Amino acid sequence: MAGLNKMLVIGNVGTDPELRYTPNGNPVTTFRLATSRSYNAPDGERKQETEWFTVVAWNALAEQCNQYLSKGRRAYVEGRLKSSTWQGQDGQSRFRNEIVASRIIFLDRLSSQEGSGESVAGDSGFRESFDVEDLPF
Repeated sequence: MAGLNKMLVIGNVGTDPELRYTPNGNPVTTFRLATSRSYNAPDGERKQETEWFTVVAWNALAEQCNQYLSKGRRAYVEGRLKSSTWQGQDGQSRFRNEIVASRIIFLDRLSSQEGSGESVAGDSGFRESFDVEDLPF
């Protein structure tokens, strides 16, 4: 029986993307994405909670993220959750969750020098403009 591992996140890029290359020459980009939610506490006070995600993109998607994303930009990330554990240099066990991106949509408007509209990036490496009203949510 097949399972499902899918993450959908919209938020603001919290760190400039960092592009690296594996020993085989494959590009990989990592960045942090912040999402916030507002809610009313039991005492009626309005509160805001921020959750941070580490996003990893590979190959053409990694290069597009490195080129078009920067700290503060808004993005939709679609991918799978990957958990890693390892032993730190201090002997302590470490744990990390990452979203391995399969699709990223650059949501905020580009400046007039870069063009207009939003852009879609995916594993196929294409970029396509669309209207934000086309989003299914």
